[in-house]
Amino acid sequence: MAETKFKGYIGTYTKGDSKGVYSFTLDTNEGKIEDIQVAAELGNPTYLAISKDNRFLYSVVKEGDTGGIAAFSIGDSGSLTPINSQVLTGAPPCYVSVDSKNRMVFGANYHQGLVQSHLINQEDGSVLPYASIREHEGSGPDPRQEKPHTHYSELTPDEKYLAVCELGIDAVITYAVEEDGTLTQVNLLPVKAGSGPRHLVFHPNRDIAYVMTEFSSEVIVLNYNPENGNFSEVQYISTLPEDFKENNQGSAIHISADGRYVYAGNRGHNSIAVFSVDSGSGELTFVEHTSTEGDWPRDFEIDPSGKFVVAANQESGNVVLYARDEVSGRLTLITSDITVPYGVCVKFLNY
Repeated sequence: MAETKFKGYIGTYTKGDSKGVYSFTLDTNEGKIEDIQVAAELGNPTYLAISKDNRFLYSVVKEGDTGGIAAFSIGDSGSLTPINSQVLTGAPPCYVSVDSKNRMVFGANYHQGLVQSHLINQEDGSVLPYASIREHEGSGPDPRQEKPHTHYSELTPDEKYLAVCELGIDAVITYAVEEDGTLTQVNLLPVKAGSGPRHLVFHPNRDIAYVMTEFSSEVIVLNYNPENGNFSEVQYISTLPEDFKENNQGSAIHISADGRYVYAGNRGHNSIAVFSVDSGSGELTFVEHTSTEGDWPRDFEIDPSGKFVVAANQESGNVVLYARDEVSGRLTLITSDITVPYGVCVKFLNY
């Protein structure tokens, strides 16, 4: 019998009423979110990563004037039990990811302009001290690009390379990853000046990637060469209506499991832009904008069934549930009155 209830987590900024990482259950039979609770109390767990076997959750963490990555074990009910954390003086990372074998965890640090790797203790899932840190250099034309601001770091589908979005210097950088966690830069693709590449998602079965830009509010379609880790530009397409001239900052980007639709978040326009994927070129065609029914949609996620989308509005503190049409890609609002304060990241367990 197919699974009908999916456990998810929301990372937050711990200000106002927020306590840390929240858990919830999506009931796909009923089309509702339930059992929202604080799963772990910690400082600014703004991004989360879940091991492929669902045994461990890794989170960004701020501890006083230090920041780093925290590890938790995931219980049968979805409860989180702290294991350990690895922190250094300074601002915490803004992104964390883990490999499929739970051997390494990676972080991208926006404030410090660097990418980092850690090995994971295979006995208990704890994070070991830094294996490799690579600092970036440069700047961009936007006033917010006064220095490097690394925003994303995640392995390529074959896990040979680490793909990195460098918002501060308008670049997508590729690192080779050694067995001991050492990172060695192998490629740097400059993208449009002032665009601010923020997050990247790979097509599930083709050598194509999609980058969301924060400043220019565009999706960049890239061809990816798995032989050498190189990217090349294919297309730029706006995530905004032509007549929208107010402040907007691009946020998250996700792709459906069948690779047919790409979804991109707009903070300011407060919408999710939906695009269809050309089955030949991988290029995008705009489908629709869907309101996020709140302010500053920082992240969203397609549920494991592919039939729902859960979005978190950071500033209005509400979580929104949509039904997703798997044929047309379109989203239909179900509810927008679920409260989770300062939500930043949405993740589901792997099913």
